[in-house]
Amino acid sequence: MFARMVEKSLIVFLLISVVLAAISGCAREEKVHKIGAIFDVTGTTSDLGVPEKNTAAMLEEEINAAGGINGNQVQIIVYDTKGDETTARNSLQKLIDVDKVSAIVGPTRSGTSLGILDLIQGAQIPNISCAASVKIVEPVAEREWVFKTPQSDVLMGQAIVDYLVSQDITKVATITERNPFGASGKEQLEKLLPGAGIEIVGKEEFGAEDPDTSVQLTKIKGTEAQAVICWSTSKGGAVVTRNMKADLQIEMPLIMSHGVANMAYIDLSGEAANGVIFPCGKLLVANELPDSDPQKAVLVKYAADYKAKFSEEPSTFGGHAWDAIHLIVNAMKKVGDDKIKIRDEVENTKNFVGTGGIFNFSPTDHNGLKKQGVVMIKIVDGKWTLAQ
Repeated sequence: MFARMVEKSLIVFLLISVVLAAISGCAREEKVHKIGAIFDVTGTTSDLGVPEKNTAAMLEEEINAAGGINGNQVQIIVYDTKGDETTARNSLQKLIDVDKVSAIVGPTRSGTSLGILDLIQGAQIPNISCAASVKIVEPVAEREWVFKTPQSDVLMGQAIVDYLVSQDITKVATITERNPFGASGKEQLEKLLPGAGIEIVGKEEFGAEDPDTSVQLTKIKGTEAQAVICWSTSKGGAVVTRNMKADLQIEMPLIMSHGVANMAYIDLSGEAANGVIFPCGKLLVANELPDSDPQKAVLVKYAADYKAKFSEEPSTFGGHAWDAIHLIVNAMKKVGDDKIKIRDEVENTKNFVGTGGIFNFSPTDHNGLKKQGVVMIKIVDGKWTLAQ
């Protein structure tokens, strides 16, 4: 009798153990690592935000197909900022309070990135911006939770200066978009150009929605400028390009910022884009790079994967999201969902080969890029080429 009771008790114990193990296994399988993303999917800079959103969707699929994060699925939750600071702030708050994400990628633009800094700092959540202004990550002491993947306007401004010096150009005019991105670029040019012996003989601005910039360009035409530098994103930059080259037929070189590094700029500018030169990461000219370039394999694969999935050419802006997401995922593979540990892991990242360059972050550098990742690109017959 006693033996049968023991036997029955043992059977019940084993059954309970099996059930608990199954429940525990299911719990492990259902664990999801959440990453938030806020991009300009609609609005005036959707040509920047859509490639970022597409890249996030592609990477979520690729990472999960490869086993996710230590066997658990990753979910990238994307909200549309519409290029609006208030919408960006509301979306960020939802990602933090409702979705309970462990890190944030984005926003797309400098203005919205700067506009959420207080929320990021207050929430103490890791943020990797996809925007360019150096002010997003400096001073680092006031931005300890914020990183970014695009090359800073400081690096791009220096690349422009180096190019001008190589061409013996000593006088230039600037025309900049009237927003935080344009203002930051203008500030860097005004710091860098005089130090290289280059005089700024004309300074003009325009609004992102302005349909025409002929008045400003006519003023520039009347100066002694040997080249024009335009700091803008694709749509505004295309207006300047068409007005300068097609309408006013100003022959001097037009140098754009890295804000035009997508096909939307060429499509909007038409033939006027031919001859335009700008600094950029290497993605657009990946196939022209020597096989010895440490970035080439990453760039070629990302470009091929993106084109295969979305039937369109990739842009550097999608590349910024690729870099940011991989940096976070790499950190989460080591430390899990702990926000403090993710932040620390990103800050200690060394030799990460991304689309924007080789990243080496530190407690004093939350961009982690050097000139090695920057090239000058010239548009020839509607295509990107390495400038000679």
